[in-house]
Amino acid sequence: MPGVPNAAFARQVERAGFSAVYISGAGLANATAGMPDVGLLTLTEVAQLAGYIAKAITIPALVDADTGFGGVESIGRTIFELEHAGLAGCHIEDQEFPKRCGHLGGKRLIPKDEMTEKIKAAVRARQDADFLIMARTDARAVEGFDEAVKRALRYVEAGADAIFPEALQTAEEFGTFAREVKVPLLANMTEFGKSPLLSASELEGLGYRMIIFPMSAFRVAMKTTGEFFRALKLKGIQTEWVDRMQTRKELYELLEYDPEESWRGYEKKAASDRAGRVD
Repeated sequence: MPGVPNAAFARQVERAGFSAVYISGAGLANATAGMPDVGLLTLTEVAQLAGYIAKAITIPALVDADTGFGGVESIGRTIFELEHAGLAGCHIEDQEFPKRCGHLGGKRLIPKDEMTEKIKAAVRARQDADFLIMARTDARAVEGFDEAVKRALRYVEAGADAIFPEALQTAEEFGTFAREVKVPLLANMTEFGKSPLLSASELEGLGYRMIIFPMSAFRVAMKTTGEFFRALKLKGIQTEWVDRMQTRKELYELLEYDPEESWRGYEKKAASDRAGRVD
């Protein structure tokens, strides 16, 4: 599942043939608000931004729900809002607020009992039986590998449908974790982190059902746009970059927009498409 920060990227993911998309909390915070990934976006903001993405595509979208936007008492509303925004599932992590990127140091965890109560509350609040409730544990970096396994097993007992073990450090750890925790597992293949970059086939062989590349596309885009802005400032003209741009025609095709149609006709078509996707 490639990670996306907005609906246009998500449309590209679907067009490339992927069966699902991931909505990164870091991507939303970095790209939309220009803020670091420390849990500063509210539930309302995340539900709205993620909802734009979910409604623009027909493939499932999994969203990063950080620490659940509050304590146990808040989890029910979190699940309600994300379900109604059109998401297919979310993951909730066992860090304290304010959280930190899973591949940075200085993280702190909430007690296992508190996290299990969050998961139980999420399961109780779920209205759609197909909405995926995933528990992420950051214990590997804080309490060690064995404790990460123990926490994961507790979270499964509490009702989590899947587990996201963050920041495992070797291929052997990925394999051992999958042998110990026998539910659908998600592997995070983020760059510049603590985990080795393994291929989809390697991870499948180790027992992983889901793989996210949360910030890869965003990093490629940021690198490219940074180079473009420097060149534009230097030369004052963009002609050398035109052949590296998405054309207007390509953008309109991605957006399923025919400029020859009236806006009202396009609006009706979009509404019909959305209704068909819901059905």
